Amino acid sequence: MKLGKIAVVAVVAAAGLVAPGSSPALAHGGGEPPKEPTAVGYGGAVSTVDPTATAVGLDVLRRGGNAVDAAVAAAATLGVTEPFSAGIGGGGFFVYYDAKTRRVHTIDGRESAPSAMGEDAFLKSDGTPIAFQEARVSGISAGVPGTLLTWKEALRKWGSRSLPAALAPAADVAQRGFTVDATFRQQIADNSAQFAQFGSTRDLYLPGGQPPTVGSRFRNPDLADTYREIARHGTDTFYEGRIARDIVATVQHPPVAADPAVPWAFEIRPGGMTLNDLARYDVRFPAPTRSDYRGYTVYGMSTPSSGGVAVGEALNILERFDLSGMSAVDALHHYLEASALSFADRNRYVGADTSQRLLDELLRDRYAAERACLIDPAKAFAKPVAPGNPDGRYGECATSAAAAEGNPGQSTTNLTVADKWGNIVEYTLTIEQTGGNAMVVPGRGFLLNNEMTDFTFIQTPGAPPDPNLPAPGKRPRSSMSPTIVFDDGKPFLALGTPGGATIITTVLQMIVNRIDLGMTLPEAMAAPRASQRNSAAPQAEPAFITAYGTDLAALGQPTFASTAELGAATAIEFTRNGGMVATAEPVRRGGGAAGVVRTGKSH
Repeated sequence: MKLGKIAVVAVVAAAGLVAPGSSPALAHGGGEPPKEPTAVGYGGAVSTVDPTATAVGLDVLRRGGNAVDAAVAAAATLGVTEPFSAGIGGGGFFVYYDAKTRRVHTIDGRESAPSAMGEDAFLKSDGTPIAFQEARVSGISAGVPGTLLTWKEALRKWGSRSLPAALAPAADVAQRGFTVDATFRQQIADNSAQFAQFGSTRDLYLPGGQPPTVGSRFRNPDLADTYREIARHGTDTFYEGRIARDIVATVQHPPVAADPAVPWAFEIRPGGMTLNDLARYDVRFPAPTRSDYRGYTVYGMSTPSSGGVAVGEALNILERFDLSGMSAVDALHHYLEASALSFADRNRYVGADTSQRLLDELLRDRYAAERACLIDPAKAFAKPVAPGNPDGRYGECATSAAAAEGNPGQSTTNLTVADKWGNIVEYTLTIEQTGGNAMVVPGRGFLLNNEMTDFTFIQTPGAPPDPNLPAPGKRPRSSMSPTIVFDDGKPFLALGTPGGATIITTVLQMIVNRIDLGMTLPEAMAAPRASQRNSAAPQAEPAFITAYGTDLAALGQPTFASTAELGAATAIEFTRNGGMVATAEPVRRGGGAAGVVRTGKSH
């Protein structure tokens, strides 16, 4: 999203962000924040999907803030300019590298199920599951949000600025407005039927019954007031006070419009979230996952995210093969096969309550070797493939029953930040579908998530117990995969992406592109993508199908289902002498924005 020329100056000046060394465009009205996909230099870097959020993060770094300060300020701004992908109504996973202690930490800010939610939450009275859209556009789908508490705890543990300081620039952007671009308008248009059902959402995003026009100014004064109320009264107002009461009222009594312009085919069901659910919510600090790949050390997010385990297992499988010595087609064949094997295990074994012992087994090299022996360089195996048996006794290519793929989801965003001291934040945050559950909390200006639809709706008869069924207080399985890669103990690469279940494959493919296929980071970012999630109908972007589809079909890979784009990644690579290469998407989701504190040649 871009701010108009006048708005940029006003927003940044009002937020107190202009300082010596700030961007001339920001300080002197030279134009909108730059939307460059790659920036090379020193002193810190920020990469997000949005130029305004990137500019805010860079100004925090320029004024002496650290990576955590800049990440929270940028994330709060994304809650304004990317409200259909993230915001305080959702949750996410925060990975932090502390350069002083040389340790990786994580925060699990995933949404949790209300205490009233049971295994039958998404079932009809006859025991069959309700339709996905009926589940999504309801109070049932909303989980207890974790984003705001993630920001508070990250700043408390590792930041140097206060939460009010981090929220101030985002509040000013919301108050003064920004210029609507084609992506923002299209996301509203795609949700117009859902948004029309609720008076609060319709009033904000469908003025006059239509999405705002490209080039118009969009303001959200309710969200500005919400941010300022949190700044004055702290996060307790969100989890125990006035905002909490408004959230619970919205979930229990959805603000259905008396005269929706678009008929809705489903009953809009209320949810059971209570004030006690909000008051009891807390973030967690699990140990990160760790795997070794060709001399690199890869840290990721543990449960309830499946991302760290799934990416790590796939890398362990691929390490058995010399991808760099193969043709691109053969290397991609192995990438697709390893992805399918990893997803078979992820779907069968990984949930919020999976034991650490089992997670450790899934990441063992000996288990990966057993799984890798299923890969034939000359012929793809049939999909879906059965999961393995991570029981600690490995040798033959043993398998068991197959598992189904879950709903992929789409509405998420990612940011990558590094500071001059070497601290790194890789942060993926979400409200699940584009537009969440479609309910704007009246008077508050933010959408609620539909994260509970990430649970498996129903146990498959005769199958082993599904690890991702709903339960009181449980957190649904996620695919978010914020990842930091180290080379000989030093940061090499930080990356992440939105995209639902395709997050795992996008992160995996980018690592393979960079480490095995010899691409630069911008090339690895821009390369066409495919996503094999143990499916007979894998997805791929049109350019991937054009370049590789015929040759991969000759190896037995199934026909790809074409999808316009997979992911919207951000990344930073760390070079010699403190150099950084910050990279965002050049095209996907309208293109992202990368920036550095000081430009200069990277070595």
